[in-house]
Order: sequence, then C-alpha cells, then structure tokens
Amino acid sequence: MTILLDTHALVWWQAGGERLSTEARRAIEAADTILVSPLTLWEVATQHRRGRLLLDRDPMAWARDLLRAARIAPAALSPEAATWAGSLVDEFPGDPIDRLLYATARDLRVPLVTKDERLHAYAIGSREVQLIW
Repeated sequence: MTILLDTHALVWWQAGGERLSTEARRAIEAADTILVSPLTLWEVATQHRRGRLLLDRDPMAWARDLLRAARIAPAALSPEAATWAGSLVDEFPGDPIDRLLYATARDLRVPLVTKDERLHAYAIGSREVQLIW
C-alpha cells in the first residue's frame, strides 16, 4: 500500500509516533511506500524558521535524510492536481496546502493520513479521497 502523509502526521511519526492514532500508526507501519509532498517539506521548514517546530538538524539536512530513508518517496504535484485543488468549492476546509495535499492524494489514488477533522468531514460527503486517522 502507498500512503501520503499530511505535515503533522509526518512530523509526529518522525518524533516517535506517540501522537498518531492507532490507525494512522498501523497504516504507516504497513505501507510499502510513504509519500511526502514537497509542500510538506516547505511547511516543515517554514514552521522551523518561525520557531514553531524544532528539528534536531537544519531543515535541508532533515529533508534530505528523510527522503533517503527506505519506503519514503517524494509525491509529485501534477498539473491536474494543482488545477483540481484550485477548482475545489470555496467551502473546502483548510488552507492552500491542505487543498493541494488532498488533490495530490486524489490524483495519485492513495490514502491521505491526516488528523484534520475538517478534511475528514469534507471527505465523508465527497468520497474522492480516503482519509486515515
């Protein structure tokens, strides 16, 4: 199975996984491939720069080491996913990164691991993306 991680899921997993739900932890453990969006890496670096997220090393080194790890692969943002994200209804919850991650999961036909309750509420009605938490 291949999965895509939302930013908080990636950060919590890398910190040991205690904050992950049982279902999220199981999905990560069972995944053959864990996709990480460049948008997620941007969020991690931004949060680190603002002092909201402490990393044990420079964000570039952190990202490089992460992407070298077994089972981790970068998730490409396709033109179709970007366009679809921009076309989502105004009522879609979340910020632009949430839209783009959701659209990437839809485009790649992979589950998105996220705790974001607003995305879960939206996904129930749309059934376009499987969300795991």
